[in-house]
Amino acid sequence: MTLVIAHRGASAYEVENSLAAFRAASAMGADGVELDVHVTADGVPVVHHDPAAGPRLIAAVDYQDLTGYRLSNGEPVPTLAQALGVMGPDLSVFVEVKSLAPEHDAVLLDVLDRGPHPARYQVHSFDHRIVQRLHAQRPALPGGILSSSYPILPFAPLEQVGAAVLWQQESLIDRDLVRGAHERGYQLYAWTVDEPERMRLLIEMEVDALCTNRPDVGRRVVG
Repeated sequence: MTLVIAHRGASAYEVENSLAAFRAASAMGADGVELDVHVTADGVPVVHHDPAAGPRLIAAVDYQDLTGYRLSNGEPVPTLAQALGVMGPDLSVFVEVKSLAPEHDAVLLDVLDRGPHPARYQVHSFDHRIVQRLHAQRPALPGGILSSSYPILPFAPLEQVGAAVLWQQESLIDRDLVRGAHERGYQLYAWTVDEPERMRLLIEMEVDALCTNRPDVGRRVVG
């Protein structure tokens, strides 16, 4: 059955990448949550989409410097450890690594290793080098790559970095791409799709997951 993955949590209803969004995704019946991670200068993985939190570039400041910043719902920027802590055992967590200096690979992997349900965690990135490095250090950690184009050889990067999942921008998915992924033993996840009719078409194409801002809608469509 096609998975329903909540994009940055239930971000159509709660502030994206907030603990409230992750809790809402679980309540709406999502199979998993996708979230974004940057790492502070002193090596603390935090959950945030943009490279800056307010005026501060996350990679350039220590975690303590971020603690006064608040999301629009009043919550602080969560650490990855805090986010994993609110995910129940039935939720898979898909960590999109937005940026990661090689010297911080170990701290990210350590947080994942220490999470309450490490067997449920996966990583993916637009930066294929990150996925390759993490795979080399944790071959058992499932990995994926993000694509917002339709390359002539769409599956070559998966083989090169040791990844198993192609996260494809949903408007660029067709039956040939899905079939090609499955014939090679890969999975194909569609992002970001919110309209029921498009969800149904992608399900007919046999995509493996729908990444959506509206996990309640995805749950109703998938069943």
